[in-house]
Amino acid sequence: MAAYQREFRDLDPQVEQVVSALGRLNRRMNVAYGRQVAALGVSNAEWEVLKTLVLSGAPYRLGPGDLARRLGLTPAAMTHRIDRMAAEGLVTRDRDESNRVRVIVELTDEGRAKWMEAMRMATDFEEELLQDLSGEERGVLGEMLIRVLRRVEQAQPDAGGRLTDLDRGPDKPVSGT
Repeated sequence: MAAYQREFRDLDPQVEQVVSALGRLNRRMNVAYGRQVAALGVSNAEWEVLKTLVLSGAPYRLGPGDLARRLGLTPAAMTHRIDRMAAEGLVTRDRDESNRVRVIVELTDEGRAKWMEAMRMATDFEEELLQDLSGEERGVLGEMLIRVLRRVEQAQPDAGGRLTDLDRGPDKPVSGT
């Protein structure tokens, strides 16, 4: 902080400390999650598809275009990702019986098992990460971070992603979108 303040005297050290800690935490958590899915033989890109299919709800099926939109990918990029995942047995790709032109991507049992194992690993990691905080402190921290995220959303409306899934209370189920 001293180096920052030396070069930029208007810097609020409390703000910089929070922002620096959030940035470092984000990078380190992303590395940890990446290692976890890699240990399962799944790339981060594949994990995103698995997660999107699971969160869409049973029967865990979406069209490639819908998957691409939800993940912010081009149709071509989504096609390549689906090709790899189908070859690995994580998803199937079949024609929609009601519309033979339409393709449906469906999560396989193996894909769901990989997702479940990754979730178990992430849950253990996250519990360990927050072990020094009481339940009340976790709640307060969560509320404060959501307030900061809302501010970012207001300032960067084109940044993608919305906090609607975080608007639910702790005892409400996560929505399928």
